[in-house]
Amino acid sequence: MKIRILIADDHAVLREGMHNLLAREKDFEVVGEAGDGEEAVRLGSELKPDIVIMDIVMPKLSGIEATKLIKQASPSTAVLILTAYNDIRYIIGLLEAGACGYLLKSARSNEIAGAIRAVRSGESVLDAAVTRKLLQRLVGQPRETGEGQTSGQLTPREIEVLRLAAKGMRNKDIAAELFLGLRTVKAHFTNIFNKMGCGCRTDAIIKGLREGYIILDDVSRGESD
Repeated sequence: MKIRILIADDHAVLREGMHNLLAREKDFEVVGEAGDGEEAVRLGSELKPDIVIMDIVMPKLSGIEATKLIKQASPSTAVLILTAYNDIRYIIGLLEAGACGYLLKSARSNEIAGAIRAVRSGESVLDAAVTRKLLQRLVGQPRETGEGQTSGQLTPREIEVLRLAAKGMRNKDIAAELFLGLRTVKAHFTNIFNKMGCGCRTDAIIKGLREGYIILDDVSRGESD
């Protein structure tokens, strides 16, 4: 099945360029374009795309506000933010709004396509240190209003996969650790996403923390704070 993508940016030239870029990929389908934040929310709710490529600075609603509303309406949609900044404090703010990750506006076309595929296959598009700092900030915070419970218990193997993901391990490393095939790991992530109503690994890790599947000790410590 093709990855269904919504492009949200207030610059028509950029939208057109992104559309043309993504349309070249056989496994991508651009299902809509939005020129402002309100339109992004409306189309995100109506179309329920797999991925939204979201600019931050847009009329009517910012990309951050639009991300929050899209995630409320369609939790399984993953939002990748387009930004010119990579400061860790700024990025964590984006993730707290519900974004799965970010793309720098200087990114090459193959990097953008790779990030989209990575999100859908359960890979992380974030540095492990960023994920760790995000989870540290979320510990003890109340569940978001309207955030649903996981539909069906995760199996012991799915919990293992999720905990290793929280440590920052890539799919191939998880496969090696658990003596599984790479396709099996990807299938576990698909099941995890479906059960948890999530759009990407970051979503699942955050929800796993809030529901007790993950504790902060499961997360790698990284080099420094």
